[in-house]
Amino acid sequence: MNTLVLEADPQVIDISFTADKLIVDLSDGRTLLVPLSWYPRLYHATPAERNNWQLLGDGYAIEWPDLDEHIGIEGLLAGRHSGESKRSLERWLQSRPPVT
Repeated sequence: MNTLVLEADPQVIDISFTADKLIVDLSDGRTLLVPLSWYPRLYHATPAERNNWQLLGDGYAIEWPDLDEHIGIEGLLAGRHSGESKRSLERWLQSRPPVT
C-alpha cells in the first residue's frame, strides 16, 4: 500500500467570493470552493469586510481582522465547518452595526 506524502503544505495565493462561495486558490494549483454557509461570519459580512483579508504565516491560514475570523488551510482541505457556537454567532451579529 502506498501513502501519499505531501512535499510541501499547500499555501493560499488568492481568495475571492461569489454570492455563496469562498474561493481559495492554492500554491499547488488547486482551487477550493467552499460554501459561505460553513463560515457564518463570512456569510453575514459585507463585501468590504470579506475583501479585507490577510494571510497568516506563509499562507497556512487566512484572517479577516474586521470579522475576527481565522480559517486554516488544513481545516478547509479537511472539510471542517466553523466551530463557532450558535450563541456566540448571535452575540456577534447583535454587536454589528446595521447594514445600510
